[in-house]
Amino acid sequence: MDPHQLRTFVTVARLGSFSEAARELGYTQSAVSQQIAALESDVGTSLLTRRPVGPTEAGARLLEHAGPLLLRLDAARADVARLVGAPSARLVLGTAPLAVGAALGSALAEVRRAYPRVDLTVRVVAREALPTLVATGEVDLALVDGLAAPSDPLPLPDVGPLSTVAVDERPLAVALPAGHPLAGRRGVALADLSAARWLDAPGIAPTADRLRAATAVDGFRPAARYLGGDVRGLLALVAAGHGLAVLPAAALDGAPGVAAAPVRAPRLVHRTELVHGSLPEGPAALLARLLGG
Repeated sequence: MDPHQLRTFVTVARLGSFSEAARELGYTQSAVSQQIAALESDVGTSLLTRRPVGPTEAGARLLEHAGPLLLRLDAARADVARLVGAPSARLVLGTAPLAVGAALGSALAEVRRAYPRVDLTVRVVAREALPTLVATGEVDLALVDGLAAPSDPLPLPDVGPLSTVAVDERPLAVALPAGHPLAGRRGVALADLSAARWLDAPGIAPTADRLRAATAVDGFRPAARYLGGDVRGLLALVAAGHGLAVLPAAALDGAPGVAAAPVRAPRLVHRTELVHGSLPEGPAALLARLLGG
C-alpha cells in the first residue's frame, strides 16, 4: 500500500473534497483522483463516494488503520534522522502546562552554559499531543504529566520507540471554591465527590473519564468544559463555583478564592515524565540527563 496514496486518501476524506485536497497537498485534482483510483485498485474496492465525497464502509475502516500507519511512518523517518543527523544547536522542548517547574529552569540554564548558542524553544502543548510530537520530531523531547499511582509509569500511546524517565511526583488536591463545606479538610476521598459539579479541563486536569477509572465509581459529570492551558483561568472558574478540579497541590498555593483539599484516596500522585526518542549528543541529550538524574 503506497503511503503517498494513503495520505492523499486521508486528506480527501478529511476535507470531503478532491479539489480542496489537491490544493492542500500541492497536487493537481487529476493527480489526486489518480492516486485514489490506484489505491482503490490496490485494495480491490471503492473507498470514497464521489457525490458527495465521503468514505464508503470499507473506506471508513481503512481510515481507522491509516492514522496509526502514517504516524508510525513519520516516526520512523524522524527516528532515523535523529540517529544519522549532524548535532543540532536547536532545542525544542514540548511540555504540558503543569509540567514546568523549578527543576526545568535550572536544567535549561545548565544547557545554556554548555551550549551558549543553543536556539531554545519551550512549547506548551496539551499533554495528549506530546508523545506524537516527540515521535515525529516536531519537538526533541517532552515533559508529560498526569495521574498515576506512586511510582507507576504514566499510560502513554504507542506511537513509536520512545523512552520515558520519571522526573517528579507531587501530591494532589481537589480545588474548591473558598467557603466550600470541604475547605479546610485534611483529606478527601475522590469517590465521595463523584456527584459534585466538575470542570472538565483535558489540557490541564484529569478528565471525568480518568477520574472514573481511578476511583472505579460512576459520576464525575462535567458541569462545564475548560479548553485552555492556563491554570489561572481554570482556578478562576473554580473560585466562581463552576466546578471542582484535581490538580497538583502546589498549583493551588495562593490562588484567590480557591481552597485545597488534599486527595487521600485513592493513592494517586501528579507524575511528570520526560519522553524522548534517540538522542545524539547535543543540547537535548544533556537536558535529558539533567532532568532524568
